[in-house]
Amino acid sequence: MRLSFFLFLLFTFTNQYLLAEEHPTLPIGSKAPTFSLKGIDGKTYTLASFGKSKILVIIFTCNHCPTAQAYEDRIIQLTRDYAPRGVAVVAVSPNDPESIRLDELGYTDLGDSFAEMKQRAKQKKFNFPYLYDGDKQTMSKAYGPVATPHVFIFDKERKLRYQGRIDDVEKPSRTPNVHDTRNAIEELLQVKEVTVKTTKVFGCSIKWAEKSNWIEKAKKDWAAEPVTLELIDEAGINELLKNNTDKLRLINIWATWCGPCVVEFPAFVEMNRMYRGRDFEFVSICLDDTSKFKKALNFLQSKQASNKNYLFNMDDKYKLIETVDPKWQGALPYTLIVEPGGKIAYGKQNIIDPVKIKQLIVEHPLIGRYY
Repeated sequence: MRLSFFLFLLFTFTNQYLLAEEHPTLPIGSKAPTFSLKGIDGKTYTLASFGKSKILVIIFTCNHCPTAQAYEDRIIQLTRDYAPRGVAVVAVSPNDPESIRLDELGYTDLGDSFAEMKQRAKQKKFNFPYLYDGDKQTMSKAYGPVATPHVFIFDKERKLRYQGRIDDVEKPSRTPNVHDTRNAIEELLQVKEVTVKTTKVFGCSIKWAEKSNWIEKAKKDWAAEPVTLELIDEAGINELLKNNTDKLRLINIWATWCGPCVVEFPAFVEMNRMYRGRDFEFVSICLDDTSKFKKALNFLQSKQASNKNYLFNMDDKYKLIETVDPKWQGALPYTLIVEPGGKIAYGKQNIIDPVKIKQLIVEHPLIGRYY
C-alpha cells in the first residue's frame, strides 16, 4: 500500500473519530429533522416534498469522494428499482467545498461546490434529487453522517429505521455479500421490523466548515516547496516522451511571452496538487530563450510550481516541434498526456479546458475514480 494512500486513510479515520462527538449520528427511532435545501434543479426541497412516499431514503454523499463515486451507479439503480414502489431516494451533499484540500481531490475531476454538483449530476444522469447543504450544513449537523456515503431510511411516519452503509463491498466490479440498504427497504415495504438497524460506514469524512484550517495549512506547505528549473536538450525531450515510468505524464509546453500560456498555467499547478499522490506527474517545458532563465524561474516561483520544470536550451525550436509531435503546428501553448511507454493519449495546441483534462486524467485506467 502506498504511503499517500495510508496517510489518506489515517486522516479520514482520525477526522471521523474526532467529529463523531461534535455531530452525533441521529439515533434509531428518531423523527426526521426538518430541512429546507436547494436542489441542483433549482427547486427547494423540504420533508413535505416527499410526504406522499411510503419510505424516505436520504443518502449523504458528494462529488469528490472515491467511495461516494463507487456507489453512484448503485444509487441510480436503487432509485430506478424502488421509486415505482413508493420509495423516495434523496442525495444530500454535506460538505463545505471551501474545506477540501486540493490533495483530497486525487480521485475526481470535480469538487463539491453547487455548480460542480450540477456538472456531476449531468455526467452521471442522476435520477434523484441532489441537494446542497455545504453552505450552512444545518441539516447535516442534525442528522450526523459520519462519512460519504451514509444512508438514513425513514418509514411513513418519518421515524428513522435504518442508518449505515449501502452494502458491504465498495468496488463496483465486485458483487456485495450483504445489501443492507435494500434489505431494510424490503422489510419496511413488507411492514416488518428492520432486522439490521445500523451498520458502520466507510468513506471520506464530512468536510465541516469549522475544520477549514486544514486549507490554510496546505497553502503554507505548498508555498514552502522548492521550485526549480533545469535545462533540457532534444535528447532529454525524447526521454520525457518515452515515459519509461509507471506514471501518466502531463506535459505543458509554454513561454512567459505567451499570453494564453500564462493564463492557463495555474490550472496545471492545481492539477499537480490534486493528482501527484497518484500514478501521475506534471512536467512543464519553457520555450523562453535561455538568456531569460531568471525570468522563467521567477514566473514559476510566483505560481508555486514545485513540479518538474525544464527550459529548452536549443535555438532550433522546430526540432522540438517535430520531436514532440509531428501533428503539432508550433503554436503555444501545447499540452500532452503521455502514457507509460510513450503513447500519446492526448495532444492539444492552444489553451486547454481544465475540466476536460481533469476528466481525462481521472478516468484513465492508470488513475481511476476508485481505490
